[in-house]
Amino acid sequence: MKALGLIKPNLVAWIEKERPIAGPYDAIIRPIAIAPCSSDVHTAFEGGAEKPSGFVLGHEAVGEVVEVGELVNEFKVGDKVVVPAGTPNWRARGIQEHNFKHAGGPFSGLELSGSRDGVFAELFMVNDADNNLALMPEDISIEDALMTVDMVTTGFSGAELADIKFGDTVCVIGIGPVGLMAVAGAKLRGAARIFAVGTRPDCVTLAKEYGATDIISYKDGNIAKQVLELTSGRGTDATIIAGGNAETFALAVAMTRFGGGNIANINYFTGSDYLPIPTLAFGRGMAGKTIKGDLCEGGRVRIERLLNMIRYGRIQPGKMVTHKFYGFDKLEEAFYLMRDKPKDLIKTVVYIDWNKEK
Repeated sequence: MKALGLIKPNLVAWIEKERPIAGPYDAIIRPIAIAPCSSDVHTAFEGGAEKPSGFVLGHEAVGEVVEVGELVNEFKVGDKVVVPAGTPNWRARGIQEHNFKHAGGPFSGLELSGSRDGVFAELFMVNDADNNLALMPEDISIEDALMTVDMVTTGFSGAELADIKFGDTVCVIGIGPVGLMAVAGAKLRGAARIFAVGTRPDCVTLAKEYGATDIISYKDGNIAKQVLELTSGRGTDATIIAGGNAETFALAVAMTRFGGGNIANINYFTGSDYLPIPTLAFGRGMAGKTIKGDLCEGGRVRIERLLNMIRYGRIQPGKMVTHKFYGFDKLEEAFYLMRDKPKDLIKTVVYIDWNKEK
């Protein structure tokens, strides 16, 4: 089968791969819509996790079931399904410790394009199909559904990690698609004032629509100082890091209030061996600030709940799709667009009609 794979660092190309084989609990999926992700860009071009030559990238897809294992009970050939970016092994020991993202080891919940080939292929395999697939609702658009599998669940995970409460003042650093969903999640959890740090006009517009009350630009100076000035020196109750570099991490700590402030990281850092914590801003180690960072929530129930948020008008994540491509052969172009990030880009989607591909 044809797939888009990582040949070596900084080189992605079309390759031929063997058809994936489903185990008794697994399903084989043919993608009908794929969304390249910045995480794939990090892996391919920015020194992310090392992968073997010919490794297939991609972890955001809506697709059609073409084969199921003999012990799959709730899905059948022909079902249209939404595929979470996180597909844990629900039989791993760590699941009983509520460790849904790292149950079988670090990052083990991210099997697609993590420990095995991803969705940038004519066919891909999803482990533990009954627990990791969600049926595609007929009353929800493909782009809305596709955004739930990573962008929405990751952004919302930031709001959950930050433990946002009614009336909180929150800052979301980085308003790409994940950050935009963190803004939406913060609003839904009851944040009163939401600072959004970003400069791209289309992202700023959506950030306001999703709930941002204030826009902060790094072009206007140190973002921590700006937030502290706008909060009369108190700082934020919660800060969500959804973009940036190691310095950004330090700024997040600096802008978060003493005595119960939360810093939640959902950003993938590259280019630095360590993340700095400013000594004084962290109260010389006794500031009472909590730092958490984790992967997005995955699995079937999570996606079904997010689909319900769309169905009942709580979120409209499909608005983040700014560039649409048609045809499997357009996947490479869409992926490189995510790497190059033109100013009007938020998210790309590739739609595939296999009847036309033949």
